[in-house]
Amino acid sequence: MIARVLPLSLLCCALLLAACGSPAPRAPTGPGTITQAPRAVSGQAVEVVLYAMSLIDTGYRFGGKNPEAGLDCSGMVSYIFDRAAGLRIQGSAADIARRGRPVEREALRPGDLVFFNTMNRPFSHVGIYIGDDRFVHAPSTNGKVRIEQMDNRYFAQRYEAARTFFD
Repeated sequence: MIARVLPLSLLCCALLLAACGSPAPRAPTGPGTITQAPRAVSGQAVEVVLYAMSLIDTGYRFGGKNPEAGLDCSGMVSYIFDRAAGLRIQGSAADIARRGRPVEREALRPGDLVFFNTMNRPFSHVGIYIGDDRFVHAPSTNGKVRIEQMDNRYFAQRYEAARTFFD
């Protein structure tokens, strides 16, 4: 039974991601207005999101770099990007932020990374944006990989920036 549910849930996630890849409505234009062209969701980004979703409920461990031992936020991102997209992204959340290409919050696409100041230190926490104003991350609080809303009061107050490694 579980074997049938998992592929169906992955199919639903893939369809949801495909819908997230549709162009956003155009912003008004005029003097002084800067618009950013909508970005497509790459195949690698879809793989990253699906892999991140498969790690929900994986245990947290400070410095953890694989699901068997447990994951911290940067270890989770490094592990997923390596396995799902073949991209070697290593270091702390701040190190990862320095290497990514900046993305405006309004232009977030699934697979982009979102960064937060959770320890009175810039870029001290990272998660993977999955669409619909949600992200997957490995928090130390409650100790498991999970999905959060970007507008969650705690994270909304601590949001700093987004980066991408795709396009």
